Amino acid sequence: MRPDWLQPLALVLASAAIGCIAWSGHVLALPAAVAFPALWSMARSRCAAGVLSAAYFLAASRGLPQGVAAFYQSDIWPGLILWLVASIGFVFVHAALWLRQSGCKRALRYAIAMVLMAIPPFGIVGWAQPITSAGILFPGWGWAGLAAVTAGLAFMTTRYRPAAAVTLVGFWFWSAASWTAPDIRWSWQGVDLQLGNSLGRDTSLARHSDLVATLRLMRRPDVATMLLPESALGFWTPSVENLWQQQLTGTDLNLIAGAAVVDAEGYDNVLVRVSATESEILYRERMPVPGSMWQPWLPVIGRPGGARAHFFANPVVSVSGKRVAPLICYEQLIIWPVLQSMLHDPDLVIAFGNDWWTKGTSITAIQRASTEAWARLFDKPLVMSFNI
Repeated sequence: MRPDWLQPLALVLASAAIGCIAWSGHVLALPAAVAFPALWSMARSRCAAGVLSAAYFLAASRGLPQGVAAFYQSDIWPGLILWLVASIGFVFVHAALWLRQSGCKRALRYAIAMVLMAIPPFGIVGWAQPITSAGILFPGWGWAGLAAVTAGLAFMTTRYRPAAAVTLVGFWFWSAASWTAPDIRWSWQGVDLQLGNSLGRDTSLARHSDLVATLRLMRRPDVATMLLPESALGFWTPSVENLWQQQLTGTDLNLIAGAAVVDAEGYDNVLVRVSATESEILYRERMPVPGSMWQPWLPVIGRPGGARAHFFANPVVSVSGKRVAPLICYEQLIIWPVLQSMLHDPDLVIAFGNDWWTKGTSITAIQRASTEAWARLFDKPLVMSFNI
């Protein structure tokens, strides 16, 4: 007879493996995550369901400890602690909703877990969601594709999982054979930079001049709107605003770039649009990075600071008559910002990141893959701009 611990151990190892594969940063690998609900349903106890959920989540987010250490220029321990703390929500939801009884009730429980991990408060750390694979399995299907993958994931927890698995794998192979990246709106151009942690911190006139020179050098003849990464313009002040308007004088270029707007209570992580004749704060980030940026405990203890979260604000913005869905950094890893934006049927998606701190990890690649998957699901053009 097999030892009693062999099956739970195999499930945990398999769960960790699919977490690594699905969230490796390769967009076509995302559908590997559809195996997770099947493993979850095979657990023999609530405790076992919690352990294999932890294995999946920790494997999927394995780049976090190293990234946090780089961000804070510290040893690995703060990153490890945050890594473990972040997993608590995912583990709690999936352990609490696990059900020994098979059938429709267990499928419904898993569907509830998906919803809870997609919206606040649990959705704030709702990374590595298998539902993200909808864009690869059903590209261009939109909300019907989202419904199809939701149903498929739920069926993976029932005795019909072999049929569900064969169906989903079939769509996966078909998609991989015919995969095309999201269209690029050719009048838009994203600029990637390699300025490390100096971007947003070096606010000298020389840095702004260098950025303007980069735009002029890289601009294609047919481009009307260019993107610079998150934090590219540093603090957005009247002086910086006037400087950029002067630098763009004589051009017909629209620039959308990341910046920060600071006041006595804290700051907003924003996107600004600036041209030779006008400027505006275009977008305020809905979900900054918890812990390093969004620190909701500070007002409670009477201290100012931290980035504000505008949870359900400005899902789309208007640029040159186009409805645009902006996603900044962390918003590309969670579910509700992109789905909220898609409810408004935008014309294109724009994505920004200042990811110097992720060097040596798969975090940036995962952000790009996730955003690309959502854009393909809803058949939206995608323009991205990152700094590493």
